[in-house]
Amino acid sequence: MGDFSGESELSVSQGIRMMFYVLHPNETSFKTVEEVPDYVDKATPYFFAMLLLELIVSWARKGKNIRINDGLTSLSAGVMSRLPNVVSRGVEVTSYIYVWNNYRVVELPWDSPWTWWLTFLGVDLGYYWFHRLAHEVNIIWAGHQTHHSSEYYNLTTALRQSFLQKYFSWICYWPMAFFVPPSVFAVHLQFNLLYQFWIHTEIITNLGPLEYILNTPSHHRVHHGRNPYCIDSNYGGTLIIWDRMFGTFVQEKEKVVYGLTHPINSFEPFSVQLQHCIYIWQAFWNTPGFYNKLSVIFKGPGWGPGKPRLGLAEELPMVTGDEKPYSPRLPIYVQIYTFVHFLLMLGIYTHMFEAKLVLSELTLLLRVEYILLTLLCLGFLLEQRPSSAILEAARCSAFVLLEKHGYFTTNIPSLSHICQVIFPISAALWGIQAIRQSMNTAKKQE
Repeated sequence: MGDFSGESELSVSQGIRMMFYVLHPNETSFKTVEEVPDYVDKATPYFFAMLLLELIVSWARKGKNIRINDGLTSLSAGVMSRLPNVVSRGVEVTSYIYVWNNYRVVELPWDSPWTWWLTFLGVDLGYYWFHRLAHEVNIIWAGHQTHHSSEYYNLTTALRQSFLQKYFSWICYWPMAFFVPPSVFAVHLQFNLLYQFWIHTEIITNLGPLEYILNTPSHHRVHHGRNPYCIDSNYGGTLIIWDRMFGTFVQEKEKVVYGLTHPINSFEPFSVQLQHCIYIWQAFWNTPGFYNKLSVIFKGPGWGPGKPRLGLAEELPMVTGDEKPYSPRLPIYVQIYTFVHFLLMLGIYTHMFEAKLVLSELTLLLRVEYILLTLLCLGFLLEQRPSSAILEAARCSAFVLLEKHGYFTTNIPSLSHICQVIFPISAALWGIQAIRQSMNTAKKQE
């Protein structure tokens, strides 16, 4: 999210409890938005610690590992979703503050536990309705589908976020701005998001009586399923009571097959983010009639002329349970290379958020562009596209040039030293590979 500048330090105990939404009101009450810590940013080490723990447990129990191609695609989507926050406050908080400043009716006390708990319920209810709209309105689904595009279900999937989604979700929260201070809203907006991280796992089966109240891994597995019985269900964020109240709750039954009903079969990050926008654009122009064109945008993803608003259930693809996720074999050197370069990019990305107030606009712009280029190149490598060699050689060469002029300087000297060794070598090796490919193509054309 990256919307807040508070510098409050969290203890390890608070950090762990933050991930499960069990901090107390007196620990998380602030008078102004500026005082609210960036809890999502502070959660980064806990994300990776929990990812590692899940990996170890999954391997020990079933010998299952996270697929590098799918895992990096999910992490790339998470990075992309946060990049707009480098230069601006998130639209959810910005729009909320605008309504509060101009139209509030009652000002509840920011330091009252009653306000804290009311906001807890209000944010979760707002999230339920936004989440439901995201599945029932095609233009909003165009953003949210990114989160559902993985055919695996693990903690990396939780980070597969859309950079478009936040531009729709704000409308479901602004009614609270008539009476709930922005600082309280800003806290719960983050905690509601963080809670949903740990429920993206298969290693937790059932939580007993908590299943009646909380959104749990079991409930959320159903939400991510493409089985016909799973579609359009279990929209809750922290609580499952809204689904039970509004008739959208479905219990986990047979094996859940994850992903979109029509898998996209791509690891290229821009395709993952934007493929449904392209589909809507094409469907809009190919559908006759003005009313039908509007229906393409505002009715459900499964709608077509003559169909109900949400489409026909009988048209959903059958699921046998034997489906295999899209996961072409990758040479081990490509897996290692993409993982290492993703980590190096993550170092630049993390430092950019930490130092964004002191970095120049040009430096921020170049870093954002470099990060996007890196994600694109790694996606091409994961798909083993023919153009990946020359593109990767150009990316690594650009890094060497920009790092020499100080645009990628970080507060971690060891990271800079590693980059100064790895990037020139990478640029040379991929340059050689690109030349070889060009020569082979020329020979075939002769």
